[in-house]
Amino acid sequence: MSTLVVKVGGAVAADSASAILDLVANSHKVCVVHGAGPQISLEMERAGIPIEFVDGRRVTTPEGLELVRASFRRVNAALCDAIGEQAVGLFGDEIGLQAQRVPALGLVGNALPSRPAALVEALAADRVPVVAPLAEGPLNVNADEAAAALALGIDADELLFLTDVDGLMINGHVVDSIGVDAASELLDGGTLHGGIIPKLGAAVTAARGGVTATIGRTAVAR
Repeated sequence: MSTLVVKVGGAVAADSASAILDLVANSHKVCVVHGAGPQISLEMERAGIPIEFVDGRRVTTPEGLELVRASFRRVNAALCDAIGEQAVGLFGDEIGLQAQRVPALGLVGNALPSRPAALVEALAADRVPVVAPLAEGPLNVNADEAAAALALGIDADELLFLTDVDGLMINGHVVDSIGVDAASELLDGGTLHGGIIPKLGAAVTAARGGVTATIGRTAVAR
C-alpha cells in the first residue's frame, strides 16, 4: 500500500474530493494539503489589505494572517465535508509543521520536512488527514512547499498536485516528464512566472528526496 501526499489548490479544492476518494478506494493512504489562494485574495481585497506576491508566494502581514487562517478554515471544512467521514481536518501550526521564517515576506516561512504525529496517526487509522498549510509561529507557508515537506517527512511514495492547469508548459506544450536538473535550470532561468514557480520548486525538492512528483500531467523525478 503506497502513501500519497495530494496537494489541491484553493481554486479546485471543492472539486477534488472525488479524485481523492478514488485514490483511497485503490488502496492508497492519502494525505491532502490544500491551498486557499482565490479565497484569501478575495478576503484581503474586501478588507483593503494590499495583495502582493514575490515569486509566487504571498507577502503576509499580521492582519493578513488572520484572513489567511479564516480562509483556510472554510476551505478545510468544505473539503472535509466533501471527502466524508474518513477526513480529519488539521492545521499545520497546531500539529507541528516546521518552517524557517522569511522576513522579507512578513509572516511567511519555508516549510521544512516534518512528520507530525497527528498526521501519521490519522494515516495509520486509515483516515484522510486534510492539512491547512500554516506552520508553527504561526507562519503562512506556501501549500505546494508544505506538501513537499510533509511528503519527505512521512516518507511518502508520491506527491501529486491536483490543479486547474494541465502541467508544466514549455514552448506552448505540456511536457510529460522532466528531470530535476532540467527543472532546476528552468527555475533559475527566470522564464517562469506565477504559481508554477512554487509548484515546480516543491516538485524538485520532493524528487531530490526520492519522492516522485506529478504536476497535472507532468512527472518530475530524478
